[in-house]
Amino acid sequence: MTEPPEPAACRDDPRLRDLSDWVRRVAPAESCTIEPASADASFRRYFRVTLDGRTRIVMDAPPPQEDCRPFVHVARLLTAAGVHAPEVLAEDLARGFLLLTDLGTRTYLDVLDAGNAAALFGDAIAALVRWQLATRPGVLPPYDEALLRRELALFPDWYIARHLRRTLTPAQHDALQAMFTLIVRSNLAQPTVFVHRDYMPRNLMLSDPNPGVLDFQDAVIGPISYDIASLLRDAFLSWEEEQVIDLTVRYWERARQAGLPVTEDFGEFYRDVEWMGLQRHLKVLGIFARIHYRDGKPRYLADTPRFVGYVRKVAERYAPLKPLLRLMDELEPRSAGVAFTF
Repeated sequence: MTEPPEPAACRDDPRLRDLSDWVRRVAPAESCTIEPASADASFRRYFRVTLDGRTRIVMDAPPPQEDCRPFVHVARLLTAAGVHAPEVLAEDLARGFLLLTDLGTRTYLDVLDAGNAAALFGDAIAALVRWQLATRPGVLPPYDEALLRRELALFPDWYIARHLRRTLTPAQHDALQAMFTLIVRSNLAQPTVFVHRDYMPRNLMLSDPNPGVLDFQDAVIGPISYDIASLLRDAFLSWEEEQVIDLTVRYWERARQAGLPVTEDFGEFYRDVEWMGLQRHLKVLGIFARIHYRDGKPRYLADTPRFVGYVRKVAERYAPLKPLLRLMDELEPRSAGVAFTF
């Protein structure tokens, strides 16, 4: 068999050259092309490889910054739960290389419109329920108080101090920590299930079966409302309140019918979703600032007004959170999140 030529993209990228050589060894083919498929907020990169006309995805997760083992582990848990996740075809964990099945090129974020939203989110909710029903103790890390608080600490460390360039007064610091305690207490009071942790339209692929699920390597066992909050309070698009409530009701009804431990009163469950979402919004504000200032990826910072809007809206609704609303107003002028509606 004639050795296929080296893809042009590899010539100026030694790690990509090593990745290409590895693919040729684990999946020999007469022809091989490689091109970027996507990148995310971490150090991981994804490439689409065409081998004799068949496409595959190759993950490049360079150690020591990244570890492929959680991805492989969670991919198998998702598949066992009946959720469409990439199949791991070959792995080199020491070097951070994975060869995966290809779930396609179109994300939910690419294709959502008024005509297909109900069907697409219906599929996403059904897959989420299957994932949660598969919960088993001891197979994923816990989303415990320590992790919740480490995530919340990103907000003052990166968003307030680095992005806004503000130093909290002792009174402001104490008020923020008191808010964190309330939020975490609410989060930890919920029943726990498998949590994807970034279950949003950008990580759901239009596929058969639908959806294909990506970016799941940080999965944990944690609050049952987390993934539905992530799905409906997204980093890259926003919904009107009526649409969020409608889809949350659809999830809640399906979860109850399946026997998942959601509260019997929808109002209580919706409060749980909002307070869980608040923890995520504050964390994401810190993460997006960190990605910009530490990692040199500025595009995420443009979506921070959306999350500021999310935080303010929840803080306005619940009296115990009013000190958080006052703090937000003290730190920066009011600005609405970008709306996306059907």
